Amino acid sequence: MRPMEVTGIITAIIIGLIIGALGRLVVPGKQNIPIWLTIIIGIVAALIGTLIAGALGVANTRGIDWIELILQVVLAAIGVALVAGMRARR
Repeated sequence: MRPMEVTGIITAIIIGLIIGALGRLVVPGKQNIPIWLTIIIGIVAALIGTLIAGALGVANTRGIDWIELILQVVLAAIGVALVAGMRARR
């Protein structure tokens, strides 16, 4: 296994930001969580969504992998809602 290269790390951060932001858009109301936490949630959601899509056999389709993207955004929305809810209880 090779260590992750700088471009891979930057790509993961960008994808995490996008998936996390989309997840925040799906959750109603204002989520009082920092952007760095949104990125982490987005990265984790992207990884888990990709694994689930691979297990379902829908990870590699022609064109845009809409099912994989939807899985990632839904997981990010769940993550954002959970973290925002936990932070609000404090």
